[in-house]
Amino acid sequence: MRMKVSEKLHKLNILFLCTGNACRSQMAEGWARTLKSDCIKAFSAGIMPATVSARAVKVMAEVGIDVSRQYSKHVNDLEGISFDYVITLCDYANENCPVFYGKGKLIHKPFADPMFAVGSDESIMNAFRKTRDDIKNYILTLPQSLEQEFQKEKNAE
Repeated sequence: MRMKVSEKLHKLNILFLCTGNACRSQMAEGWARTLKSDCIKAFSAGIMPATVSARAVKVMAEVGIDVSRQYSKHVNDLEGISFDYVITLCDYANENCPVFYGKGKLIHKPFADPMFAVGSDESIMNAFRKTRDDIKNYILTLPQSLEQEFQKEKNAE
């Protein structure tokens, strides 16, 4: 039986939220747009937006994903968008996440912040690569893992 266009599953609106919207949330948006554009409409924002990290742009380019046109946004800039899920990628964003009215489900999935990496340029870049790869592995589980993660967090409250 063929599915009518109107019966196709809608794309999930997912917001990846971080403190500065400079690195992790930008990577998550880039990965989701590249790997899951058939089922996810990805957004990213920050609680206190900063400039997108040049290193984040560089490590994403290494795997063929161009995030150079993405820019940091304040979460309030996305007001009016109904999110199915809001995924906080750092503890600060999780603790300071604004209230999202509607059906949006909050999930906390923290990743190491490579912006705090110290050492040689190569060791710092390796920290960015590790975070990039960890985020990719998470994005690959979406959207199937979302409801299970949400229920797990809900039960932990």
